[in-house]
Amino acid sequence: MARPTDPILVIAFSARMLADLAMRAGHRVIAVDHFGDLDVGCESVSGLRDLGGRGGMAALVDAAAAIDAPTVVYGAGLENRPDLVARLAEGRTLLGNAPATLARVRDPHVLGRSLRAAGLAFPRTLAADDAGEADPRRAWLRKPARGGGGRGVRRWEGGTLSAREIVQERVAGVPCSVAAVGDGRDAVVLGVSEQLAGRRALGARGFQWCGNVVPPRLPEAQRAAFLGGATAICAHVARAFALRGLFGVDLVWDGRRAWALEVNPRPTASLEAIEEVYGIGAFTAHVEACEGRLPGATPGAAWPAGRAAAKGIVFAREPLHAPDTRAWPAEGIRDVPHPGEPVGRGRPICTVPARAATPEAALAGLERRAADIVARCEAATAGALA
Repeated sequence: MARPTDPILVIAFSARMLADLAMRAGHRVIAVDHFGDLDVGCESVSGLRDLGGRGGMAALVDAAAAIDAPTVVYGAGLENRPDLVARLAEGRTLLGNAPATLARVRDPHVLGRSLRAAGLAFPRTLAADDAGEADPRRAWLRKPARGGGGRGVRRWEGGTLSAREIVQERVAGVPCSVAAVGDGRDAVVLGVSEQLAGRRALGARGFQWCGNVVPPRLPEAQRAAFLGGATAICAHVARAFALRGLFGVDLVWDGRRAWALEVNPRPTASLEAIEEVYGIGAFTAHVEACEGRLPGATPGAAWPAGRAAAKGIVFAREPLHAPDTRAWPAEGIRDVPHPGEPVGRGRPICTVPARAATPEAALAGLERRAADIVARCEAATAGALA
C-alpha cells in the first residue's frame, strides 16, 4: 500500500501534471521527466537539465534506478515500453498496469478483435503487409502501431509502409476521450473530454494532440448515448485486459456510436481538467484501484452542468525564447519553461488552462490565453536578437 509518508517516484516524458495530482492527494513525490519545468513543485530529475539533454525514456529509467522510492507510477511515454516498465518495477511496488498488460492492450489488432467480439465499434485496421486490402473508396489513416499524441499520423492513399505502421479506416466525428479507473475486473468512468488536435490557434498541425475540453461540445440529445457507449467500452477493456488504476480510451463519436481507437493504460493528460469539472481526486482513485477498490460513485455517469474546463498545449510555430516566466505559475500557466529558455519550432512552450460555464467559452478563453503566451515569447525573442 502506498503511504503518504513514503516518496512516490513519478516518471513520464512530462511528469508535472502527474506529480501535481499526487501532491494534491498528500503524497511526497520525486519526479523524473524530460523537461524539468520551472513549476515542478517537488524534488526532480530532468533529462534536459540533469542528464545533459539525454531525455529519452531509457535514459530517464536509468536515472530512476538510483532513486530510493518504494513505489513508482508511470505516465505518458512508457505505455509503449513494457521493457522499461519492468525495469522500473524491480524492487518497487508498481502502481499501474504490468508490462504484459501493456503489450496486449497496446496492440491494435488484439484490442480490435476484443472490442468487435463484444459488439463494440473499432475501425478496420490493417497491418502493413495487408494494406493492399484497404478499400480505396474509403478514407484511411497511416499510424504508428504503437504511437501517441497523434505523432506520425497522416492521411494514407497508398504507398509503402514500415513494419511498425498500420492503416486504419478514418471515422468521421468528434474526437473524444474518456478517463476511467479499473480494479482488474471492472471500471468506473471519472469524466469525458473532447480532444483537441492540430488546432492552429495552439500552434499544432495535422493530427497532433494539443489539449482537451471538458465536457465535449456535443448536442444535448446525444449526450446520454455517448456516455453509454464510452462506459461500455471502458467496462469491457478493464475486464478483458485486467486494467488496474487510471486509464483512458481515445474514441470518435459519430453522432450515434462511440468508436474506440486506442487504450492508454496509464494516467491521461485530461485528468487535471476532469478534476476541475467533476470534483474528483484522480490520484487517490488510482492508488485505491491498484489496491482493488473502485470509487463508490461514478462521477462520469452524469453530464456536468454549468461548468467546463480546458487545457491546451501551446506549441512554437518558429524558434522562440521564453520571457521572464517566474510569475507564470501564479497566473495558472503550467509546464513553465525557465526564463530565457530557447523553444524550438514545433516544441511545446507551456500548458494554459481555462475555466468557464460552457465548453465553447472555455475553448475560446484557452485560445485567447495561447495568443497572449505567443505574443510574450515573440517579444522576448525580438529583444534577445536585438
